[in-house]
Amino acid sequence: MTTLNWSQFLLLMSGLQWTLILTVTGFVGGAIGGLLIALSRSSENAALSRFAWAFIEVFRGTPLLMQLFVVYYGIALLDMAISPWAAVAVALTLNASAFLGEIWRGSIQALPRGQIEAAKALGLHYWPRMGSVILPQALRLSIPSTIGFLVQLLKGTSLAAIVGFTELARSGTIVSNLTYKPLLVYGIVGLIYFLLCWPLSIMGRRLETRLARADR
Repeated sequence: MTTLNWSQFLLLMSGLQWTLILTVTGFVGGAIGGLLIALSRSSENAALSRFAWAFIEVFRGTPLLMQLFVVYYGIALLDMAISPWAAVAVALTLNASAFLGEIWRGSIQALPRGQIEAAKALGLHYWPRMGSVILPQALRLSIPSTIGFLVQLLKGTSLAAIVGFTELARSGTIVSNLTYKPLLVYGIVGLIYFLLCWPLSIMGRRLETRLARADR
């Protein structure tokens, strides 16, 4: 049995670094994809709206773990090499696109109907109407839910270990196997996740309260 030394601590910090990189990659990619999905879902084009609906249902209705497997092993079946990092980044981006797309679609549809009618009365077509009138208000309403999903995404990066990518959770497993002190190691890993997620959760609740007061 060994103690937790500096090199093992650095391994945990390296895993933390990759967890944060995965979270940012998935969230930024998901924000871009989610915006396109939300706009498509709210589009007056029926085919585009149905495609966005199907995309949301598939990725919200299946486990992220399964999506990781499908991306990693499915692409390999096409005789295309993909690294664990790329597979996880793609899976997280697709998953985040579906969830953020649905969150933002709900925020768009939650706006008073009069906002859309007034924009139409001014002669604004779909894209100018969305960009100038609807989206700024909808995104403001969706901030608490978006932060809540960011917390979920951060914790979801722990599944990357399934395809062999070394992030915080897998680093914890490696260090635990070296030290034979799983309670200590996983306690540290859990504390790190908590210190990352708790401030975001507090921020989301405060923003939700502030927005509710502003709407009164």
